[in-house]
Amino acid sequence: MENVPHLTALLKQLQQVPYLASKNLYRVAQYFLDLDAQRTDQFCKALREVKEHLVKCPTCWVWKERDNACSFCSSTRRDKKIVCVVETWQDVVIIEKAGGYHGVYHVLGGAICPLEGVGPDSLTITPLIDRVAQGCTEIIFALSQTPEGEATASYIASKVVQGINKDIKISCLARGLPVGASLEIMDRLTVFKALAERRPF
Repeated sequence: MENVPHLTALLKQLQQVPYLASKNLYRVAQYFLDLDAQRTDQFCKALREVKEHLVKCPTCWVWKERDNACSFCSSTRRDKKIVCVVETWQDVVIIEKAGGYHGVYHVLGGAICPLEGVGPDSLTITPLIDRVAQGCTEIIFALSQTPEGEATASYIASKVVQGINKDIKISCLARGLPVGASLEIMDRLTVFKALAERRPF
């Protein structure tokens, strides 16, 4: 596509978008190419405005409007002493859609992964520790059930127990068989977790 430099420039920009599979690169490019002028302006305007008006809450690190208070941290209906720790703001959306949780959140920004150069200092662990020190009664780890997620939870838990409050309640999401699942399609680790963390009937 050397003879179409503007298209080449667009493709190069799209290649920088994480999680955009290479097989979808041309489809996404085609979507933008097919947009009429008005829709293109609307898209560009929305992107500019979100960069201008959205900031991360300095307490929980969820996105909020620059000039407004965080809807979670400022809510009088939420228990500020119960903190659900997640990796990304998308996790907050999923938990909120499920309903039933009335505490607050803390977005780490990822999980500890030395192979990718992500250490504790790359995440919002220090602000979380500071929050817990102000009187938190429970931490709920809602992190990915991966080696990185479990390592991150263990690291934070050790920091809290050793340095702040050894009696604080620390919990994590239940692990095991999903509702409606059949044993025959489950992997061994999932079945093992379900048995090891079984509860009274």
